[in-house]
Amino acid sequence: MSKILFNNEIIERNNIVDIEDRAYQFGDGIYEVIGVYNGTPLMLDEHMERLKRSAREIRLNLPEPTANLKRRLEELVSVNDLEEGIIYMQISRGIASREHYFPGDDVPPVTVAYTREEDRMTDVEDQGAKAVLADDIRWLRCDIKTLNLLPNAMAKQEAVENGAVEAILHRGNTVTEASASNVFMVKDGALYTHPADNYILNGITRKKLLQLASELGIKTHEETFTVDELLAADEVFVSATKLDVIPILKVDDHTIDNGLPGNITQKLVKAFRSLYEQDPESKA
Repeated sequence: MSKILFNNEIIERNNIVDIEDRAYQFGDGIYEVIGVYNGTPLMLDEHMERLKRSAREIRLNLPEPTANLKRRLEELVSVNDLEEGIIYMQISRGIASREHYFPGDDVPPVTVAYTREEDRMTDVEDQGAKAVLADDIRWLRCDIKTLNLLPNAMAKQEAVENGAVEAILHRGNTVTEASASNVFMVKDGALYTHPADNYILNGITRKKLLQLASELGIKTHEETFTVDELLAADEVFVSATKLDVIPILKVDDHTIDNGLPGNITQKLVKAFRSLYEQDPESKA
């Protein structure tokens, strides 16, 4: 994985960080993480659409059309011979003298992307995992995929220190999302997840799961629910790029229902896997 995308060139990876890059000093930029399965980036068009939205929301001019970025990312996967893993890409507002206000239009944005090998979490998908609860202390524009992730990192660290896969965030008693994923619960055969407003990031995997649930005839509700309702749910799971669908069997010390992956969660795990699993006959 020695090659990276830097602006419009694929070059050898080295120290490319400028001390006055606004990503470094202000977190002034946006990013995307794209899952790669069998050498192919999954739902790349959807990620590019979200990238455009994030750029628009923070008034950042993308350096080139997303169609060009898409081709470069596909080339990056190819030159790095990545079969299984992720692409990480970020675009900052550029390199300029450290002032809080935006630099002028003569300062070009800086694009960086790299790939990383990363295995699928199939064992955890099948067996389930634990989560912890944490206060949602993030800003009020969580719908923008910006580089300002310190509160998320602090919540994830709390999860790791407690042997959990995720930290489920809540504002007051309302569940929002998790430190790096979206949260779903199942009650009486229906699927619930927080609406895609400014309190959550509208995950690409989240959107696909809602579509798959509809195709499977599972009733879905994009509406808020409380911590108490989460703990009383029949099933809970989280979803994100490359995390895919992880059943949550315990939240803090509270066991969800019977402590086993639920039927609807298992159906969605199977349906999502079908998006990238290759037909054995196609390999012949």
